[in-house]
Amino acid sequence: MDQQPFREFSSEHHDALHAIRTSRIILPILLGLAAVAYLFWRHFDLEEFSRINWTSHTYFWLFTAVILSIIWHLTYSYRLRALTKKAFSWWKSIELIVIWEFSSAVSPTSLGGSAVAFFILAQEKLSAARTATIVLYTIVLDSMFLLTTVPVLYSIFGASVLRPGAETFADTEFWGYYFLIAFSIMLTYTVPFYYGLFVNPRKLEQFLGAVTNNRLLRRYHERALVFGRDMAIASRELKNERWPFHARAIVSTIVVWTLRFLIISALMIAFLPDLPLDFKTQFELYARLETMFFVIAFSPTPGGAGLIDLLFGGFLTDYVSNPTQATMIATIWRLISYYIYLFLGALIVPNWIRKRINERRARQAGLSH
Repeated sequence: MDQQPFREFSSEHHDALHAIRTSRIILPILLGLAAVAYLFWRHFDLEEFSRINWTSHTYFWLFTAVILSIIWHLTYSYRLRALTKKAFSWWKSIELIVIWEFSSAVSPTSLGGSAVAFFILAQEKLSAARTATIVLYTIVLDSMFLLTTVPVLYSIFGASVLRPGAETFADTEFWGYYFLIAFSIMLTYTVPFYYGLFVNPRKLEQFLGAVTNNRLLRRYHERALVFGRDMAIASRELKNERWPFHARAIVSTIVVWTLRFLIISALMIAFLPDLPLDFKTQFELYARLETMFFVIAFSPTPGGAGLIDLLFGGFLTDYVSNPTQATMIATIWRLISYYIYLFLGALIVPNWIRKRINERRARQAGLSH
């Protein structure tokens, strides 16, 4: 073990505790409710709602969406177990993914939950090496999936993946440029992460130290050095792993991300009985959904709350022309993939923190004697 089995609560750990406190669910819930209220006020038509045919087809695909969301969580938990080499039980992995998703749901960006993940895994008595490996490798895996598949989808379907009916990039207007900004941001941190993990972590550590060794960035200097050391530790760990370890990590990542978008597809099929189920139509829909998620991945609001609810219908107007149906689909989707983690997190996080604090106090009491 290259560290004490239970880390003290440093200032960074207090920041992490602050990030996952359950009071932070208030803002995303208020933003989400405001967006839903606005959508219902502007687009909800009681007469159109009454026309929705609640058939066995509808219930079947709604049930399918729920099952897919459960499989998504289990696959996410499997990836955590694989990366920890089964250090956690299935139940512990499921619990930690809830906390991880909760922290992401109350953070503004796609990287928001990563700092909390370091804290969570450290408190679960993983070594510094394994903790750094899991979090940094996860970031690289998720980012590489999006950075490789989104351009491929764009090359297949063209600008229409960014905006319905767009034939050229110029037709995408604001969303095209927003997409380029989001792509550039993700590429900017993924390339150094990949370089540090698989090419030359020592050079990255030196670079981070040099960049932050000035008056403007001096306050980040120590954190940059710590991050560089974490990267070097994770790099050594990954280089010692055999190919089955990486295969499990990559395959589970692909499945996790694919299921994320298939959940929305199932909900759309539920409320759009005329939506074709052939591969071409569903693949193009998948491309639109993945690109939509990529665009809002760097939302300024926690977990994209509010923003994604408002943009959902606009991204899919060629599939869901009825605003009432679009509002219904978006609301149900957010309930089973986002708000459920706010609710579960509010139940699990306080108890998890209480246990960790009690363990720390018991450990300190034992050391004092």
